[in-house]
Amino acid sequence: MVSIVAGYRFVDLADPADVCARLHDRARAAGLRGTLLVAAEGLNATLAGEPAALRGWLDALAQDARFAGMPWHRHEAAAMPFGRLVAKVKREIIRMDRPAVRPAAARAPTVDAATLARWLDAGRCDEGREVLLLDTRNAFEVDAGAFRGALDWRLQRFGEFPQALEQHRAELEGKTVVSYCTGGIRCEKAALWMRDAGVDHVRQLDGGILGYFERCPGAPHWQGGCFVFDGRELVRPGGAAA
Repeated sequence: MVSIVAGYRFVDLADPADVCARLHDRARAAGLRGTLLVAAEGLNATLAGEPAALRGWLDALAQDARFAGMPWHRHEAAAMPFGRLVAKVKREIIRMDRPAVRPAAARAPTVDAATLARWLDAGRCDEGREVLLLDTRNAFEVDAGAFRGALDWRLQRFGEFPQALEQHRAELEGKTVVSYCTGGIRCEKAALWMRDAGVDHVRQLDGGILGYFERCPGAPHWQGGCFVFDGRELVRPGGAAA
């Protein structure tokens, strides 16, 4: 059995190259595979390996105060989903090409999975506004599975989101807009961009789709699977590979 973790943290890093090298060396020594992306804005990681080895890597990471308490999505698989270990220093840990968006400085408001499920059951948020889900993933990911009735702007890459917002902004007026993505990293930046652009009543789904699967049994209002960028390709509610 192989353990898999995926997580990110927006935090200001003065030494991204050093952080990347250190995390890579520890992961390689532990026999882990997957992807480590490090930038001045933080860390984005998806790793898999023998359970005890992966726990050791996570414990060592938590000794750095900048990553202590970092949340992780955790799954298991029968086979290793990655072919190799890749570690890169990037300009952004999720590319949007809008350097003014700084999640480490201030997050947009969130909505937890259970509250979102309740809102979707009612069709309204607690303030009585219509809830509008906005998928911030690429079009091919949306095609694999999505929340019923969610807006899909057919993005080919996340960097297109600001322009898409300009084109579709009228669709959001008067509604509580909840952005979502696979694990939370894209919808976090998207929610900040919308908030700073003056869109009212914006929330991000805390923990993304994977968090919703973990916290809401049966994943109500969801249809299909969740595309993931590894050998599993699709994850179903409950964490099982499709």
